[in-house]
Amino acid sequence: MYGERVTSVDRPATAPDPHTEPHPHPHGHAQPESGSPAHAGPPAPTGAPGEPWPGYPVAYQPVESDRLTRLVMRLHARAPRWAVPLAALGCVGLGVAYALISDPTRSDPDAAPTCLLKLTTGLDCPGCGGTRALWYVLHGDLPAAARHHFLFVFALPFLTWLFVAWAGNRAFGWKLPEAQFSPKVIGVFLAAWGVFSVVRNLPWAPFTSLYV
Repeated sequence: MYGERVTSVDRPATAPDPHTEPHPHPHGHAQPESGSPAHAGPPAPTGAPGEPWPGYPVAYQPVESDRLTRLVMRLHARAPRWAVPLAALGCVGLGVAYALISDPTRSDPDAAPTCLLKLTTGLDCPGCGGTRALWYVLHGDLPAAARHHFLFVFALPFLTWLFVAWAGNRAFGWKLPEAQFSPKVIGVFLAAWGVFSVVRNLPWAPFTSLYV
């Protein structure tokens, strides 16, 4: 009949059954026909032996550590848990002992060891006055310590608590809360340190009181 699709000379084609029509794949791929494998894997990679296959991630071999690194890691694994805090405490003790013995408040500005920036330019570096501030803190003179390095005196309680909490938790298993500083807080402190390092070298009052 005119307008109808016919498959034979005597009857038109029947409409396909919607229940037997294959459902489309959720991602737009047709389901495999009957008799075909359900999951066709990726094509077999090609390439010369020993060379990475095209389109596949390269598996790098781990780099073998040197003897010194292996020795340090072995000692760290075998050392008692209080060994690292004790070593850190020893470093702090050496700094305190140096400040007490050398008495930087009475030494000459160009006495060794000295600040290379101040020796060559006459300007205070960001750390100038820190040793003298530590000496005054150890002797209980906080105003004089702040006069020589205000930011050092400001940060000293936080640094002390960080060390005590870390060493106590690691060496003795204490449950002291450790201070957590966000990158924004650290950035603000470093920016303030930079501004302090600049204004302490300005030749006008009241900034001249910060010059050491």
